[in-house]
Amino acid sequence: MKQFFKMMFASALGVFLAIGLVILILTFGMIGMVASMSSQSEFVPAKNSVFKLSLNGELTETSADNPYAQFFGQEQGLSVKDIVKSIRAAKENKNVKGIYLESGVLFSAGIPSIDAIRRELIDFKESGKFIVAYSDNYTQGAYYLCSVADKIFVNPKGSVLVDGLSSQITFYKGLLNKIGVEMEIFKVGTYKGAVEPYMLDKLSDANREQITSYQQSIWRNITKAIAGSRNITQQAINDFADNGYFYAATEKAVEVGLVDELKYRPEAEEYVKEQAGQKGDKLKVASLDKMKNIKVSTRKSSNEVAILYAEGNIQNKVLSSLAGNNVGITDDMVDALIKLRKDDKVKAVVFRVNSRGGDAYLSEQIWHEVVELKKVKPIVVSMSDYAASGGYYISCAANKIIAEPNTLTGSIGIFGSIPNFSGLYKKLDLTIDEVKTNTFGGFLDVNRPWRDDERALMQANIERGYDLFITRCADGRGKTKEEIDQIGQGRVWTGEQALERGLVDVLGGLDEAIVAAAELAEVTDYQVTNVFGNKDFFQQFFEKQLENVKVSVVKSVIGEEEFNHLQALNEFKRNTGILARIPYEFELAPL
Repeated sequence: MKQFFKMMFASALGVFLAIGLVILILTFGMIGMVASMSSQSEFVPAKNSVFKLSLNGELTETSADNPYAQFFGQEQGLSVKDIVKSIRAAKENKNVKGIYLESGVLFSAGIPSIDAIRRELIDFKESGKFIVAYSDNYTQGAYYLCSVADKIFVNPKGSVLVDGLSSQITFYKGLLNKIGVEMEIFKVGTYKGAVEPYMLDKLSDANREQITSYQQSIWRNITKAIAGSRNITQQAINDFADNGYFYAATEKAVEVGLVDELKYRPEAEEYVKEQAGQKGDKLKVASLDKMKNIKVSTRKSSNEVAILYAEGNIQNKVLSSLAGNNVGITDDMVDALIKLRKDDKVKAVVFRVNSRGGDAYLSEQIWHEVVELKKVKPIVVSMSDYAASGGYYISCAANKIIAEPNTLTGSIGIFGSIPNFSGLYKKLDLTIDEVKTNTFGGFLDVNRPWRDDERALMQANIERGYDLFITRCADGRGKTKEEIDQIGQGRVWTGEQALERGLVDVLGGLDEAIVAAAELAEVTDYQVTNVFGNKDFFQQFFEKQLENVKVSVVKSVIGEEEFNHLQALNEFKRNTGILARIPYEFELAPL
């Protein structure tokens, strides 16, 4: 009896502690919400203000306000949408005299996202206002963005890390062999490299060919843009990278023309202050959080062109984070498309896609709703950093597809991967026995090797999936299946390359897509609304309350780099079944 009361008391104490923790977190969340609401009130810049844009943190297409971010010591993420909106507001506001770009480290910054911001900064300069950039150490992606500035300063003891592009892929074949795990691999597409990390120890020739092709295309575009902004040659930039000058003294960056002068931060800010006509000791700046709340005149109309954002992996569920920007394309996207189709105020839809792909079945469901919406009103796809594999699948049926020149798209292919843990069980002296009623009972069993007839059955299913994929693309693009197959085979193309092959219609950004959608709907009087095809923050929060706490603990114990490898292994666990996904991360390395 004494032991019973001990257990009952311990259980009750655990429940009360859990309830207390939830109440504590919710309390901080409510405080954060109040603070967030107060910060979102209309902002009026002081006279001769400078918009200070700190290029530091994760850059995503959009970001939802997270009231718990500050509680966990993190800032709200940077979003292309907020930055573009703020630059336009700064251009129109007479109190804002210029922009001060303070360069840090940008994470997850795709080249098309940077291009979208660069275009806005170039347009801002046409107003006659100034842009000044400063950094202690320019990373490559941040420098590419800052290269549009009128004046670029770097710390005398800093660096300008312009060294070229790289794509890195971790191969797990050796590790899997050591632990006794064998992968059953099924794919269609010569260039579909998603399964290579589990079956090879280096890139295949076909995969290396496609990566080299699109890397060279993107790097040419980057160096051309930098050369145009800095009035230097592309060859000078390549020489700087090839000779390792990014690790030389910063005087070399001045000599080449990548930066204008060497200045310490106080000196750079003094220059900005003079350009803005400010007096006093402290530079008066307005942050992104303030600038995005400047009231701007917006068109009011009963007609709407809706922008539906689709960002992240196509997957059944997205785990929320207390302090992160966890995004994903789930079955909520299906509901969002249905709602837009039935909304009579919405005359056209811009489908803003930023996805490497994912679940093939869910891609088909989203494709179907795009087709149904298209029967009622026009839908234009605007491709961001990625619209590849499943990302292209959900795009191909649109009335019109607009891609950025450096978008990574295509990757029309499909694969499946099923682990076999029998070797691991043998190492652990575990044995498995089975009883079944039919030949293919336990078809997806991961505890034993596959039979030849099972492999044939799965491969046939993968090939049917690929045939369906190229059929959807052929119908959407007005081509034959044979034509799509020739440019498919899992090959990744840049937006420029995709335009040449008829996978996209026009090169451009989100603004061009909005105009195209309105023209197809034959409306001239319209307002633009934003729609997000995922759950709101609190729905996600309650589904996975303590995810961020666990992540923080693991990171602190094993370190950032090891955590990234752990994430990759977790991705391997999720990448089982039938998927349409691009296999690797592409970075302006290092960011």
